[in-house]
Amino acid sequence: MPASHFLHQLQLCARRRTPSTAKRLHAQLIKTALHLCVPVPNTLLDTYGKCGLVEDALHLFDEMPHRDHVSWASILTAHNQANMPHRTLSMFPAMFESDGVQPDHFVFASVVKACSSLGAVRQGKQVHARFFLSPFCDDDVVKSSLVDMYAKCGLLDNARAAFDSILSKSVISWTAMISGYARSGKKSDAFEMFERLPVKNLFSWTALISGLVQSGHSVDAFYLFIDMRREGIHIVDPLVLSSIVGACANLAVLEPGKQVHSLVIRLGYESCLFISNALVDMYAKCSDILAAKDIFGRMHRRDVVSWTSIIVGAAQHGQAEKALSLYDEMVAVGIKPNEVTFVGLIYACSHVGLVSKGRALFRSMIEDYGISPSLQHYTCFLDLLSRSGHLGEASNVIDSMPFDPDEPTWAALLSACKHHGDTQMGIRVADHLLSLKPEDPSTYILLSNVYAGARMWENVAELRKLMAAREFKKKPGYSCIDIGKETQVFYAGETSHPMKDEMFSLLKELDAEMRRRGYVPDSSFVLHDMEHQEKERQLFWHSERLAVAYGLLKAVPGTVIRIVKNLRVCGDCHTVLKFISSIVKRDIVVRDATRYHHFSSGECSCNDFW
Repeated sequence: MPASHFLHQLQLCARRRTPSTAKRLHAQLIKTALHLCVPVPNTLLDTYGKCGLVEDALHLFDEMPHRDHVSWASILTAHNQANMPHRTLSMFPAMFESDGVQPDHFVFASVVKACSSLGAVRQGKQVHARFFLSPFCDDDVVKSSLVDMYAKCGLLDNARAAFDSILSKSVISWTAMISGYARSGKKSDAFEMFERLPVKNLFSWTALISGLVQSGHSVDAFYLFIDMRREGIHIVDPLVLSSIVGACANLAVLEPGKQVHSLVIRLGYESCLFISNALVDMYAKCSDILAAKDIFGRMHRRDVVSWTSIIVGAAQHGQAEKALSLYDEMVAVGIKPNEVTFVGLIYACSHVGLVSKGRALFRSMIEDYGISPSLQHYTCFLDLLSRSGHLGEASNVIDSMPFDPDEPTWAALLSACKHHGDTQMGIRVADHLLSLKPEDPSTYILLSNVYAGARMWENVAELRKLMAAREFKKKPGYSCIDIGKETQVFYAGETSHPMKDEMFSLLKELDAEMRRRGYVPDSSFVLHDMEHQEKERQLFWHSERLAVAYGLLKAVPGTVIRIVKNLRVCGDCHTVLKFISSIVKRDIVVRDATRYHHFSSGECSCNDFW
């Protein structure tokens, strides 16, 4: 049987991705002594790579008596396709050191792709320099790979220079540049380049939408997705759907999220693993943890992301025991937890005060799974200790951890000192935190809060002067509520809403009933030095109360009122919302800056441990 027959069969095998056939053909080639005939070794090497048999490909490569550009391009590409870019980079120097072969444009493209996957910009620049001095320096495919690498590494000027040097720009190079601008938050540049794109396909739309979601521009991404649908772009790849589900999660918009979920089902992508993972995360972040659990329960296949998403979701909703139970199930079915899993677990313990369990999980992460705690793990662990009143132990952990405590770490301890009424330690921590010259405006608000709680009004005044000098402004508190397709945003102290009279009247009625049931306003959450009555008036106009009043007036009777607040719910409003849920017999769910609160029948899911 001639070698040409085997070559044809190997090419078919590579296209169809049938590894068993590849091995059978290899055996036949050895029997017929054709396995060393040119170009059979390179074709076989390419087939093994495309069939995912990277170790077989490497074994064959090592035994080849003569390796040329094609051999090297095939083995490097095989490792890229097997998600082993580190091997691609480690093998590359041997190409000219051992075999004396100089890279061609195919090899350059493979190595640049590996650098892109690893974010290895230093090695990428070295490869770029070698490419620039090579006979292939005008190859547009390699230049497109360089655009992608620099864009993914955030070096947009380098990416743009490589892009501008391409004579015949492909959709791939345009898409890489658009994605780079969008992911880096350069929205106007991304839109300008997208408009200039000669032919827009699903992948260019996806690049822009996904980049906008990643850079925090979820609203723009959502409207762009609507435009894409109006343009009649067929969704033949589900990546854009996972991005737009992520946008709904970021915005905590449940109704649009349900509509996207319906589209996912209609297009037949609900069984796709990463789509299901995104839906679990979306429903959890949109305060519908029951829907998140339902999707998770119906998944036929689950990976570490699936389990971690539902564990973190349960933890955020105050269901610590459920989160810990899910973790036990996860380990029992053989899924190895990752760094994010442990962040969620320690967070779960933190919000219900399970100190012993949190300590055990922190040790298990290190001893059982070999995960070195990151600063985020330490911050969660410190939050657990300090929230539970173990302030001394928290302080010792800060002193012993292998990281310099950052601003959020000290701020977490300071917040706990305030919560537990340890004024002396709070003032010491506040003074130390202030000496670090913090950057986050919210830290200054916390400092002001602590000093105000200690009635150190001169320190409060100095802080406000410092904030003014550094042009810091307190982020205005606002709350969003969705009523069907309508979204309303309320700011603290807002009095210009068309329904202000009805809302004011309802809040007055509720306030009177709450006082009859024992409610006493806690004015310590108002930082300004002012009369007690004026402090109570400020509390009365907090944004979450306005949103609840609007929801009670406009929403369908009996439905859950869902609110998203940009700041942390203050303690007085937390008390008020418990009273209101009991008075009106309605469930109220508030997603604030740190967690979810489910108010029902006068109780909150956080059990006041927040």
